[in-house]
Amino acid sequence: MPSGSKYHLYIGLALAIVSSIFIGSSFILKKKGLLKLADRGVTRAGQGGYSYLKEWLWWAGLLSMGLGEAANFAAYAFAPATLVTPLGALSVLISAILSSYFLNEKLNIHGKLGCILSILGSTVMVIHAPEEEEVTSLDEMERKLQDPAFVTFAVLLTVVALVLIVVVAPRRGQTNILIYVLICSLIGAFSVSSVKGLGIAIKQMLERKPVYGHPLVYILVGILVLSVSTQINYLNKALDTFNTSLVTPIYYVCFTTTVVTCSIILFKEWSSMELGDIIGTLSGFCNIIIGIFLLHAFKNTNITWSQLMSTVAKESSLPHLECETSHTLLESMEDPALAYEEDNILFSQ
Repeated sequence: MPSGSKYHLYIGLALAIVSSIFIGSSFILKKKGLLKLADRGVTRAGQGGYSYLKEWLWWAGLLSMGLGEAANFAAYAFAPATLVTPLGALSVLISAILSSYFLNEKLNIHGKLGCILSILGSTVMVIHAPEEEEVTSLDEMERKLQDPAFVTFAVLLTVVALVLIVVVAPRRGQTNILIYVLICSLIGAFSVSSVKGLGIAIKQMLERKPVYGHPLVYILVGILVLSVSTQINYLNKALDTFNTSLVTPIYYVCFTTTVVTCSIILFKEWSSMELGDIIGTLSGFCNIIIGIFLLHAFKNTNITWSQLMSTVAKESSLPHLECETSHTLLESMEDPALAYEEDNILFSQ
């Protein structure tokens, strides 16, 4: 890779990291604002209320998210989407840690391991990420947007998003965390594509090339405004209804999957990849999904590192109970209720 391309790549990665810090913090600020409104007894965002527009903490969160998205906007102009998007896992870690301190939302050992796995998976994805086709002008971007494969993908996303918004969300949005998150994620593919196109327009403008008369610029701005406003609305509903430490990682997985798929179709990024890089990219993403599973599946399991260590110490100090422990384990496998009781005894203080 030429030195100039490496320089641009490092700028893009640095901007993506800064973006994750701001976005991860924005979740906490918004949630604090929504909780303050809930204490006052006003109509909550999850129930269709818009009282959060009068809460300064929510606006601080929106400002933080705006700064993060601005940094993200710039990152997409310097680096491929499949490099920038996976680094959003940092916002998962930041949000989960901050929520345990400022929102009293418990993050057990499974959640911490899940965050670490998400970071490691993102790192693997970055190492093996494909190179995108070079797009240097709005005319080239317009031709790519008119590609039949991308048009089919965009129509499919639009139809699914509309079904979720009109049919599914009013019925199950309050009980299923995936509904609001999927809406934000599917719409996110359009916002990232718009940002990428506008980044090209800004580069051309800095090179003193005429871009104001190009109709694609105004189309991309309109799509960006519509998609971002929709994302903000449904993300508010998700944050107000469900636990922040769950919303953030699940949103990351869904959003990353959609954006990476969109980027592959739009920029043909995987056409020049070797088999090892394809396996590495898929392995990294599977690693992230496993981390998110740990965050979500064991959210109500109250196990700490000290409890695990004390359990190991007790077992090592009582070797004569080995036969009894094995016998108890066999009984627990036959009796699920007994297994649950044994777990409670094992991890009780």
